[in-house]
Amino acid sequence: MMKKTMCTALAGLTTLLGSAFAQQTINGAGASFPAPVYQNWTYTFSQSSKGITVNYQSVGSGAGLNQIKAKTVDFAGTDNPLTIEEQESEGLVQFPMLTGGVVIIVNLPGVADGELKLSRKALADIYLGKITAWNDPAISATNPGMKLPSMKITVVRRADASGTSFIFTNYLSKISTEWAEKVGAAASVQWPVGLGGQKNPGVCNNVAKIRGSIGYTEYTYAVEAKITTSQLENRAGVFVKPTVESFMASAANADWKNAPGYYMILTDQDGADSWPITGVTYILLRKDSPAETREAIKAYVNWCFATGATAAKRLNYVPIPENVVKLIQSTVLN
Repeated sequence: MMKKTMCTALAGLTTLLGSAFAQQTINGAGASFPAPVYQNWTYTFSQSSKGITVNYQSVGSGAGLNQIKAKTVDFAGTDNPLTIEEQESEGLVQFPMLTGGVVIIVNLPGVADGELKLSRKALADIYLGKITAWNDPAISATNPGMKLPSMKITVVRRADASGTSFIFTNYLSKISTEWAEKVGAAASVQWPVGLGGQKNPGVCNNVAKIRGSIGYTEYTYAVEAKITTSQLENRAGVFVKPTVESFMASAANADWKNAPGYYMILTDQDGADSWPITGVTYILLRKDSPAETREAIKAYVNWCFATGATAAKRLNYVPIPENVVKLIQSTVLN
């Protein structure tokens, strides 16, 4: 009887140890742009999957890129895509995960959400430090009948290396020759003016507490913080509000099949309905990852594409189209 009990106990211990060794954790870090949906996905997947736990740290695109290069994480998130040459030189592969919008947020007493209209030139000149008051004629001209205060504009921008900043400065470089020549587009730039905030929440916090301030952030952060957003003039000369539909309009003509290394920038797209500061957020993987790590990441990403789209839409992101998902699965997740 004792022998049988010991055998049963040993069998149970073996099963327990086998299960423990079967458990796998994959760690990611990077962009704060997609963090709201990534946090939802990693938690839900980890709870429902058998043996795989996924962690994601929202540290910013720049820090995420450094970590994947240093092999301290299994995957990285970035809104600042790498060219195919950059991917190959670092031993990385890249693919799109979500599309979303960078929006302009303001703290202007008496101005309702989506009421303020900013032209392309006015937005660039505010961030160049050339427009310094809210009742400037360049702002008043696109807001007839609105009582704009003679209040100083406090510019808020990111303090860290940021994919959101890359998307925003890329847009400013397209609409302003002066910005392109003096500042340029990058995850981290020499800002002409502005108060820095850490990651998207830091920008939102600064705008929320400083009257007369303006900033930029990913749309979901603005919605969750209940901060006033502005309309922007798009390439067609139409003032549009930030919505999932306007983000989708910008992404509608993206030709992923002919984008080497899935390098794509969606700012300032054609179309009367297009939101002008639409961006793509990407996943970076190492080519030399162990086979078991790649299989775990593959299981997670495929789950995100198949099951996570509902949560993405609820959080105001645009899921990658099914035909593009199939392309990614055949070229990267194969």
